Order: sequence, then structure tokens, then C-alpha cells
Amino acid sequence: MNIRSARFLASATSLESCPPAELPEFAFIGRSNVGKSSLLNMLARKKDLAKVSATAGKTKLINFFTINDVWNIVDLPGYGYAAGSKQDRFKFQRMITDYLLGRENLRQVFVLIDSRHSPQPIDVDFVAWSLESGVPFRLVFTKADKMKAGPMKKNIAAFLGNFTDGASWPVVSCSSKTGDGRLELLRVMGDQAAKVEGE
Repeated sequence: MNIRSARFLASATSLESCPPAELPEFAFIGRSNVGKSSLLNMLARKKDLAKVSATAGKTKLINFFTINDVWNIVDLPGYGYAAGSKQDRFKFQRMITDYLLGRENLRQVFVLIDSRHSPQPIDVDFVAWSLESGVPFRLVFTKADKMKAGPMKKNIAAFLGNFTDGASWPVVSCSSKTGDGRLELLRVMGDQAAKVEGE
């Protein structure tokens, strides 16, 4: 899958305000500061496709980007963001939940995990919820360039060990700096998009 074009499509504050569900969608989500925006820019090879910020929780909307005019990448807010009033936080998380459970053209959710750390409860809880809710997901371990192979594999194994069949799950390790994992992620999305076209 070669990315020939990548453009911003729309932002939404709720499932109801999302653009028409016409193209296959691939959503990216993770804890705040997991490197999601940098990863999206690396995938598209456009430095300014998604806004990168050092401030946690900068992404507060559901942002849609159209790739090659045939499928969408969706940038979801970080599920660890906790600033703002309790009411705002409820709306924030509700927006994510409604999208993940109600978006009919959603094909895959890429859950981003920081490979530098041992399993974080918020990541484990989100993956457990995804399993229980039937959300199709794949784990992506980010910032691989900042870790030696041995410790990174140990962290990944420790995370997968939280789940009964976790050891058999396909995972992707990637680096926005080196581009590692880019082709594998594009292949997954390309295969999923091709299945939709063949239906």
C-alpha cells in the first residue's frame, strides 16, 4: 500500500457529527504522549498531517484524514487525558466509546502502547474493554528506537501476559523516528481495505 495522497477531512465532537461513513476507517488511539500524532505523520510521510504537541491531551476531537481517496485514518483523543472538569472528561470519554462501538465502517483500531514502560493499568484496562466489547484491534508498540531489543521484548511479553491468549496476538513495533513498522501497518490497512472492496 503506497500512500499517494493524505488530506484532512473533518473533525467531530460526537458520533453524530462524524462525516458520512462511506470509506473504510482505521482508528489510532493510545495513552496521552504515546507518540500518536508523530506516528500518523510518519505513516503519511507528511510532517504536518496531525498536530504534534508536548502537551498531554492536545487531541480533543475525532480527526479524520482521507488516504488515497479510498480509506480514512482516524485520530482519536488519548484515553489517559484527565484535564478539565469532570463533566468535560465524561463527554470526552463518551465520544471515544460511541465512536468505537457505533461507527459502522470502522475496520481496525490500532492501540498504541509505549514500549519503554512496563504494562500500565490504563492500557491493560482499555485493551480488556476492547476485547469485551468486540472492538477489532491490533497492538502497536511505539518508540522502538528508544529501547534495546531485549528490554522491549520483555515489556511486550509482560503486557501480552495480562491476557489469556495474548502471546498469540500479532503485534507491531514501530518508530516514528526511523520508520520501523511503517510498511507493516500499511500492509494491514491495505489488506483490510482490499477485503472491503472485494465484498
